[in-house]
Amino acid sequence: MTDLTSPSQRRERTFLGHPRQLATLFGVEMWERFSFYGMQGILLIYMYYSVAEGGLAIDQGVAAGIVGAYGGTVYLSTILAAWSADRLFGPERMLFGSAVSVMAGHIALALLPGGAGLAVGLVLVALGSGGIKASASTILATLYGEGDDRRDAGFSIFYLGVNIGAFSGPLLTGLLQSTWGFHVGFGLAAVGMAAGLAQYSVNRHKLPESGREVPNPLPAAARTKLGGTAVAVLLVVAALVATGVITADRLKWIVFGIVVIATITYFTLMLRSPKVTAVERRRVIAFMPMWVASAVFWAIFQQIFTVLTIYADERLNRTVLGWEMPVSWTQSIEPVFVILLAGVFAAVWTKMGPRQPSSPMKMAAGTVIVGVAFVLFTLFAGTGANGTPLLALVGILLIFCLAELFTSPVGQSLSTKLAPMAFRTQMVALFFLSVSMGTVLSGLLAEFYSEENEVAYFGITGLVAIVVGLAVAATVPKLKVLMEGVR
Repeated sequence: MTDLTSPSQRRERTFLGHPRQLATLFGVEMWERFSFYGMQGILLIYMYYSVAEGGLAIDQGVAAGIVGAYGGTVYLSTILAAWSADRLFGPERMLFGSAVSVMAGHIALALLPGGAGLAVGLVLVALGSGGIKASASTILATLYGEGDDRRDAGFSIFYLGVNIGAFSGPLLTGLLQSTWGFHVGFGLAAVGMAAGLAQYSVNRHKLPESGREVPNPLPAAARTKLGGTAVAVLLVVAALVATGVITADRLKWIVFGIVVIATITYFTLMLRSPKVTAVERRRVIAFMPMWVASAVFWAIFQQIFTVLTIYADERLNRTVLGWEMPVSWTQSIEPVFVILLAGVFAAVWTKMGPRQPSSPMKMAAGTVIVGVAFVLFTLFAGTGANGTPLLALVGILLIFCLAELFTSPVGQSLSTKLAPMAFRTQMVALFFLSVSMGTVLSGLLAEFYSEENEVAYFGITGLVAIVVGLAVAATVPKLKVLMEGVR
C-alpha cells in the first residue's frame, strides 16, 4: 500500500513517536479507567456482601447479573453517544460532557445510601463511560492520516493508558474499601475522574479541529421531535420499573435483547444507507465475523469482574506472607502485564509495518488464546475453598493479557479503518456493541458457575472460544478481499 503519511507527520514525534495530542487522550482515558475499574473492583462484593460487612446483601447470582448488565450498558451507551457525536455535538464536546457524567456517577455511589446510590451511580457512570469510549477512539483516529502505519501502535499506546488506570484503580479503591468501607472507595473513584477532567479541560483546545465538527448534523426541525421522544422513553422506563416489569434479575436479559436488536439495526443501516459506497459496504460486511470473535473474546475476558471475582473471593488463596490481600486486588494483576507488554506489542507492530499480521488474524489469535486461558482453570478444580494458588491465577491472567493485546486495541483501530465516512463514530460504537454483548454474556454465564461444575464450565466455555477463533482465522483470505486494501 502506498504510504500517504506526510513528511511533517513523520517528523512530529513528541509523544512516544506519535502526535503529541495522543498524550491528552491518553490522560483522560487513564483517569476515566482508574475511576471505572476502581469502582468496578469493589462493585460485585458491595452488592453480595452482608449488611454487617457494609454490603447490600443481594443474591450472588443476581449481583453478578447486574454487573454484567451494567457493563453491557456501558458499551451499549456508546450507540447513543456515537449518534449524538455524529448528529448533535461532535466527538470532542461529547467526550467532555461524558467525563462530567462519570464523575457525577461516582459521587452518587459515594454519597447516596443503599439501592438509590447504586441505581443513580451506575446509570450516570454507564452513560458517561460509553460516551468517553466512543468519542476518544474517534478523536484518536483523526491524529493519523490514511496509510499511516503508526495507527495500530497508537491505539496500543492509548490502551496502555487504559491499563495504567485499570491497574491502579482496584488497588487503591480496594485498599480504602477494606480499611474504611465501600463508600470511601467509591469516593476515591470520583476524585480520580475529577483529575482526568481537569487535565483534559486544560488541553482540549490542542486537539484537531475535526474532532469538534459534527459529521452528519441533525436538521434543526428534528431536534424538538428528538427531545420529545427522549422524554417519552424516560417516562416509559420509569413506569416499567415502578410496575415491576424491569427488575434486577431481569435486567441482564433486557440488556441482552437490546444489544441484539441494536447490532442488527446498525449493520442493516450501514449496509442500506445511500451514503455508504460499494467499497465501504464490503468493508462493513468484512467486519461482521470480527464482531462475533470480539463478542466471544469479551464474554470470557469480562468474567474477570463476575465469575473470577467470585473465584478470587471463595476459591483463591490470597494470603501473602500472612496477609490476605483484598479481593479487588486480583483485578489489577492482568493490567500489570498489559502495562509491561503494550509497548512491546506497539513496537513490534511498528517495526513490522506492512509485514505485520492482518487485523482479522490478530483478532482470531486473541480469541483462541483467551479460550486456552479459560481451559487452564480446569487444572485447579477440586482444590477446595481458597485452595487455588495465587501464582496459578497470575499465570492464567498473563495469557489473558496476550489475548487482549491481540484483540482489543486492534479491534478499536480496525473499526476506524473500516468505517464508512458518514458513520465514523457510529462504527466505533458498533465495535463496542461486541464488547457490550460479551459483557452481558459474562453476567449470564455466571449463573452456570459453581465450584462443583468448574471443569465443565471453564472447559466448555474455553473450547467454544477456541473454535470461533479458528473459524475466523480460516476466513481471513476472504476478509482481506472484502476489506479492499485495509489491513
